[in-house]
Amino acid sequence: MSLSLLPVPAIFLYSIVVAAILIYVPYLLVAFARVQIGYDLSAPRAMFDKLPPYAQRATWAHKNSFEGFMVFAAAALMAYVTGVSSIEAVTAAIAFNIARLLYSIFYITNIPLLRSLMFGVASFSSGTLFYLSLMQIK
Repeated sequence: MSLSLLPVPAIFLYSIVVAAILIYVPYLLVAFARVQIGYDLSAPRAMFDKLPPYAQRATWAHKNSFEGFMVFAAAALMAYVTGVSSIEAVTAAIAFNIARLLYSIFYITNIPLLRSLMFGVASFSSGTLFYLSLMQIK
């Protein structure tokens, strides 16, 4: 199904689902690393210091994704409820998910400048949805 065939409200809802899934993408690498070093069911959190650096960064990307998701979900739901239907809003919703995927990739691969840039793009996307929602009810 082409994205252009979806009604704008559906794009907001789908983007929330995608954002929720993206929270767990970095954690797949953490799980892989835990299997490699021998997962300890009795003390899973104590294994953090034993993880390779990429898996530690994946853990941090995973945790940060929860923070970004909460703000974005609120912004996308506001856009949905207030009936925002502009191309700017659709672009912001899609850009958030692309930026968060790239954020995790750059975090795990230890490219801080690009990671920070993607954090900014994602934050701006959420802010854009908040702004457009508030302008809609003006």
